Order: sequence, then structure tokens, then C-alpha cells
Amino acid sequence: MSDLTAANDAAPADQDQGQTFAPRPKKRDVHGWVVLDKPVGMTSTHAVAVVKRAFSAKKAGHAGTLDPLASGLLPIALGEATKTVPFVMDGRKAYQFTVAWGSQTNTDDTEGKVIATSDARPDEAAIAALLPRFTGTISQVPPQFSAIKIAGERAYDLAREGEAVVLEARPVEIDALRIVSHEAGTTTFEAECGKGTYVRAIARDLGIALGCLGHVAHLRRTRVGPFDIADAANVEMLRESPESAAAALLPVKAALTLIPEIAVHRDAALRLKRGQSVLLRGRDAPVESETVYATSGGILIATGIITQGELVPHRVFNL
Repeated sequence: MSDLTAANDAAPADQDQGQTFAPRPKKRDVHGWVVLDKPVGMTSTHAVAVVKRAFSAKKAGHAGTLDPLASGLLPIALGEATKTVPFVMDGRKAYQFTVAWGSQTNTDDTEGKVIATSDARPDEAAIAALLPRFTGTISQVPPQFSAIKIAGERAYDLAREGEAVVLEARPVEIDALRIVSHEAGTTTFEAECGKGTYVRAIARDLGIALGCLGHVAHLRRTRVGPFDIADAANVEMLRESPESAAAALLPVKAALTLIPEIAVHRDAALRLKRGQSVLLRGRDAPVESETVYATSGGILIATGIITQGELVPHRVFNL
């Protein structure tokens, strides 16, 4: 008897045993943002999968990776909202993090192995005196275990394979760095910073500068661009019911609140949707080049640049 015949003969037997398979939920066109309070231990990729499953969404992506050992705000875009991800990723970020003094790890957090130790412990005054050196535009070497690419390979992949990872220092912007609390062995900080800043590198460099070494023991992101942790939904809320998940969905244009809005009439909206520029009329029409988003009747139409009184669309939305 052939393998094909055997397989065909076996099929009715399986059905006779009463096996049933629930059909997969049909994927839907869902558009908007879910601001997730990601728990410790969950990867950003898994978090996106949880949100995508909760909405049976066809398309989803996140605005900025958050390490598994970190908790807090992970903005996740669904459908047409994925076109606004760059506006969120380019926004300022805020973190609360705790540094454990006395040891340095190869990952600059608790996940890595200890590579150096110190018996010294800093007092709060010494830490506070050092913080001005870590604010403003500073030069920062990213952690070896980071997503930066070296010759096409992620730095963390090379580091895990035991290769020596050498990353160049680069300028980053730290708007504020404050002490929240201090104990003998740990200090908790709040930081506000720009794109590309590594909090783990701040902890590492503070420890080296203080002569006591240090690494991140706890990290929580509290703001990304226009989104704040106070507006975040948790995983349990998304899994509770379709209604509770729907309550967590923010409109696509929630990502654009930090740039100006231009209201256009119906004919102009149709031109923008075809990728054509429109002349902005009226006394208050901006003429300088700046990024804006256009709406018509409250519906998001496009994002673009204003040049010499014309709105030139860069991204067009189908909502």
C-alpha cells in the first residue's frame, strides 16, 4: 500500500475519534495605536503578537524595542498607524531606572555576567555632582549587547558568539537626569532623552566615573513621543474581552499630536490622497517648510512638508 493510500485511509479514522479543529480567526483591517505597558520578561516581538492576536489584526509593528528585562511603555501600531511609527520613534523618551553599584556586567544590566567588581559605594552628593556631565549633548558608546549593526550583523549576536565588539561613540541628547532615591547599594534615577540613547550605557559610565562600577538592575520606560505610561493598557486588559481590547485602541493621528494639524477641504483631500500637492490659502496658512498632518472632517488624510505655501504629501492614509 502506498504512503498516499495510507494517509487517505487514516483520515476518516481521525475524524471518527471526534477531533475538531477551531478555525483561525479571520484577520481584519484594524487601524490605530495600542500603548502597551509591557511586563518584565516579555520580548517586544511577543508583545506585538499579543496585540495583533487581540484584534485579529492583519498588520502590526512597534515603535522602539524594549528589552525583555525592562517594563513599561511600548507603543504598538496597527494597520495604517504603521505609517506614523517614525514620528513616535523620533520623539523624546523618559525612563525610571535603578543602578546597582559595585559591579559591571558585559550587558550593562542584570542579564549579563559580572566582568568587574568594586568595594566602593558612592554617596548621593557625589552622584548629584556628576550628573551635569551626563546631561545635554554627550558622547556615548552603546552597550556591546545592542541592536546596532556591524558589517550587517547585530552587535548582540556577535557578542553572544564571543567576538570582540567595538562600537564607536556617538552623540546623544539627555534632556534631564535626576535622582529619585538613594540607598547604600542602589540609586534610582529619572531620565529624559532623545533617540538612540542607551540607559544601560548611562549606568555603566556613571559607575566608571564614580569609581565604583554599576549596572542597571531595574528599567521602566514611562514616555515615548506623545504617549505616556498613564495612557497605557496592560496585557490582561487586552486578553479579557474584545470590548476591553477595543477600549485600548487609540486613533492613528494620536501619534501626530506633537506636529501641527492642517484642516483641508474635500477637493484638497482628494488631491492629497492621489499624492498631489495642494496650495494652502488663507491668512493663517503656513509658508515655512515644516512637517504637518492634514485632516478633512476630522479624518486623517496625509502627512507631509509645507514648502512655499504648498503641502507636499509624503504619507497618505486609507481610513
